[in-house]
Formats: sequence, structure tokens, C-alpha cells
Amino acid sequence: MHTGEYSEFKNGLLDQAAPLRARIRSGEHTGTTSGMAHSLVQGNVVILPADWAADFLMYCQNNPVALPLIGVSEPGNPALPELGHDLDIRTDIPEYQVFRSGERTETASDIRDLWQGDFVTFVLGCSFSFEDALIRAGLSIRNVEQRSNVSMYRSNIATRPAGRFRGNMVVSMRPFSGADAIRAIQVTTRLPKAHGAPVHIGDPSLIGIGDLNAPDFGDPVTIRSDELPLFWACGVTPQIALENARPPIAITHVPGKMLLTERLNEELAVL
Repeated sequence: MHTGEYSEFKNGLLDQAAPLRARIRSGEHTGTTSGMAHSLVQGNVVILPADWAADFLMYCQNNPVALPLIGVSEPGNPALPELGHDLDIRTDIPEYQVFRSGERTETASDIRDLWQGDFVTFVLGCSFSFEDALIRAGLSIRNVEQRSNVSMYRSNIATRPAGRFRGNMVVSMRPFSGADAIRAIQVTTRLPKAHGAPVHIGDPSLIGIGDLNAPDFGDPVTIRSDELPLFWACGVTPQIALENARPPIAITHVPGKMLLTERLNEELAVL
């Protein structure tokens, strides 16, 4: 592909983002974003008061696999221009989860009424970005096939604490045959800002998961007899840390319902 053709192709991909966010902003799309916005980076979101931001930033730095940071806002500013030219973090996620003193108290489709002048937004890389890379590599993603949310589980894998934040890792699971599992590892290893390679393969009990058919977040998916479950670090991990840290208020995405950005997945790749 020539340079001009590639630029046109890239611009065409980037042009997907604003219309998709407009559908979310209007309430037309309220479901999972898995399989949406091909080739575009999707992000997990954590919104905190400014006096909690330094601790959370250190928590991200201590745990780059589970919390790969791709964007931070100015205090009180709902825009993240490096991730989207018209992005408004108060309206552009399909569903928000509100935490009060560590408790999940309510969900909302719009948080303008909850917005505070000291809020800082953190955007973290998401495994939905590497799903796109896996599909382009010829692999089938079960939750995309079944039009369901990805299966996510609380694990016994500890994160490295920072300030008031601590907790175990949440992992997402996708099943593959042996040969496809090897290819999936190769593909995702190149995407550290989208959680990178799996953190565990095989027996779920070794990481504290009792029943793959009962995920803590998301939906169960079919696992065939010739398939292995592969587990990746998940951007729901900070929600466990919020439960433990108990800030007076915090807002996140509902698991599986991500922020769509105007950055390409290839920008996150390690060559």
C-alpha cells in the first residue's frame, strides 16, 4: 500500500470513532463495545477526585500489565484531546458505574450531573483492542462470535499496592485450541498497552477461579473440549482497588462498555 493510500485508509479508520461515540452519547448504543470500532483503541476508565489521583497514578505505574495507562485528563476537564477531538468523558461511555466509599451504588448513561471540578480521568488500555488484532490474525473470538460480553473473573493474583490502592487482579478469559493459543500469545505479546500476553493458561483453579461458567463480570461463553482457557489481565482490576481504597466518590465504565478513542491499535504495538 502506497503512503497516500495508507493515509487514506488510516483516516477512514479514525473516522469511525466520532459517529460511534455519537451513538453512545445519544443513548442509541448502551451495550458492550466488544467487536466495535475495528482497529481503534478502546479504553477502560477511572474517574477520581484530584486528591486521589497521585496514588492512583502510582498504582498504574506499579502494575503496567493490568493498568496500562494511555491517557490522563487535566483536573475538572472532561476532554481528552489526545484520544479524541470531540471526546466528552461525561457522555461517551455506554454505561457508567458509580462508587461511593467503595460501594457500587448506581449506574448511569450520562454523568454530567455528577461531574466535579476536581475530577481527573484515567484511561487504561483494554483487551478489546487486542481482540481486533487477533481477528485480523485469523483467530476466532468466542465472545464476539456469540455477541456477548467477555468473561471476567476475580483472581488470586495480587497487584503491587500504591498509597491507598491495593487488590487482586481481575482477568478476562478467551478459549482457544492449542495451535490458536500459541498464535494468540504471539499476537498479544506485541500489545503491552492492551495488557500484552496472557498471565495464565489452563487450570483456572490455580489462579483462584472456581467455575468458568460463573464469571464475576460479563457473560459465560462456550468452551469446547479441545480448547484451553487463556487469561489476560483486565482493566476491571482498578474497580477492585476502588472497593478497597474507598474514595468518597469514583466513577468507572461498566465492565465491557468501553471508551472508543481515535487512536489506532497499531500505535500501541511493539515491533
